[in-house]
Amino acid sequence: MLGGYIGEVCQRGLNGLVRQIARLNPNPNLLSVIGLSINIFAALLYGYGRFFFAGLVMIFANIFDMLDGRVARLTGRVTKFGAFLDSSLDRLSDMVVFLGIIIFYSRDTEFHSTLYAALTGAGLIGSVMVSYTSARAESLIPKCDVGFLRRPERVVLLILGSLTVWPESSHPLLNKMPATIWLMAVLSYWTFMHRLYHTWRQLREMESQQRALQPDTVKAKDKKHLRLGHDPA
Repeated sequence: MLGGYIGEVCQRGLNGLVRQIARLNPNPNLLSVIGLSINIFAALLYGYGRFFFAGLVMIFANIFDMLDGRVARLTGRVTKFGAFLDSSLDRLSDMVVFLGIIIFYSRDTEFHSTLYAALTGAGLIGSVMVSYTSARAESLIPKCDVGFLRRPERVVLLILGSLTVWPESSHPLLNKMPATIWLMAVLSYWTFMHRLYHTWRQLREMESQQRALQPDTVKAKDKKHLRLGHDPA
């Protein structure tokens, strides 16, 4: 109940912001580009180890990510290219942010870690594959959005992990970025495998249904041939 109330309040606030921006009649594609620019800034902060501030910037960036489509619908400027651009820049934003984290763990500092640089790289590849399998599968089946770590969940997980980073503190609930990286890497591949399995199952069901319809089609053709005096063989 509390969660629903919080969600409703946030939705009202977001809708109010969308209406205010819509009055300016901006190009929704420009909002998508601004969102990418904010994510690049977040990536720079990650690269310099400013994880907490990067998390705050990520919140702002993803508010922009929610705005462009809503503003486009409200102003009647929805286009196929706009949807394509938004989706493409979302993927680019994800990769840039991961790259910033990889750079941080690759730098020659006390926090240098080949393990976490590699895990972040694995998470980057996993996140790309989650998006790719969904796009490719939906050219074969109606829908493929299954899996635990979709993009919204991945972004929220990254933001939460970033906001726990206080290097000066030894509190057990803080500095959970390494655990966050492990979760993103593992759950990205879990989601990837889930989508592969889901697509395989859906395609098998579709093929089974097609095979079940084929005998009826053959029988109908045979009857037609018999009526016309043809040999069914």
